[in-house]
Amino acid sequence: MTMEFIRNLHNFRDRHKGCVATIGNFDGVHLGHQSIINQLKTAAKVHGLPTVIVTFEPHPQEFFMPEKAPARLMRLREKLACMKQYGIHRVVCLRFDQTLANLSAEDFIRKILVDKLGVRHLIVGDDFRFGKNRQGDIATLKEFARQSGFEVEHTDTCIVNGRRVSSTWLRELLATGKMTEAAELLGRPYTISGRVVHGDKRGQVLGYPTININLHRHQSPVSGIFAAKVYGLEPAVIHAAVSIGSRPVFEGRDINLEAHLLDFNQDVYGAYVTVELLKQLRHEQMFDNINDLKQQMNNDIEEIRKFFKN
Repeated sequence: MTMEFIRNLHNFRDRHKGCVATIGNFDGVHLGHQSIINQLKTAAKVHGLPTVIVTFEPHPQEFFMPEKAPARLMRLREKLACMKQYGIHRVVCLRFDQTLANLSAEDFIRKILVDKLGVRHLIVGDDFRFGKNRQGDIATLKEFARQSGFEVEHTDTCIVNGRRVSSTWLRELLATGKMTEAAELLGRPYTISGRVVHGDKRGQVLGYPTININLHRHQSPVSGIFAAKVYGLEPAVIHAAVSIGSRPVFEGRDINLEAHLLDFNQDVYGAYVTVELLKQLRHEQMFDNINDLKQQMNNDIEEIRKFFKN
């Protein structure tokens, strides 16, 4: 199925009117989001209309508090790939800027939901807030829905181990290296995707050549040394030792992802790959000298080989 991506309001056409929609950041597209997507698809079948997810770029928190915004679980490209996989018809990505931030709750409903999208059925959580100063809530939506002729439905709460599934909980698990528990909330292992770029060739000097992936993130939700699988190259799946962090031994500042591909030696610059993080071996650490670092790298790779053998 092809999924249509509409960026900003000026790209709407008359044929886009009439849909079943939901609104949110959908960061991670975890089990809670997947539950909403299932609700959306069920309602779309009832109404005979396409499914639409309305999301924002940048995330509102990144716009209002760039220094305090939480680490992104996925980039927009990864999110779109995930939504396509789950069978969404359209994703509408609105640029979150001062103009959108200043839109009143009433104007948001009228100009975007009614005039542009022609929403017939809207699915949102009880805690959904929108409009200038977050003045709009589900009660506001229901009041306007009665006037405008669309329905409002609550999202189902998704519970795992007695706790509501959320992007915040997922970030907590990833930050502490609990990859198995994070995979449980996602319904799949956590992945990071990106294009292979030229690095500083330090891996070759250390005896472990790596591919470098541009994360395009201000901060990463994960860091440390991982056993991982890499997809997007030939053969289909390659085992790897992955390091995510700022490389303190070399006085690094930026967050990097480097992957040493086991038993693989090909030029793959420019390839778009997906790295599936399966187990965290350790957190990033400082070493007194390069020899100590090389010894630790030997130990890490031996442990990763054992992990995949088992």
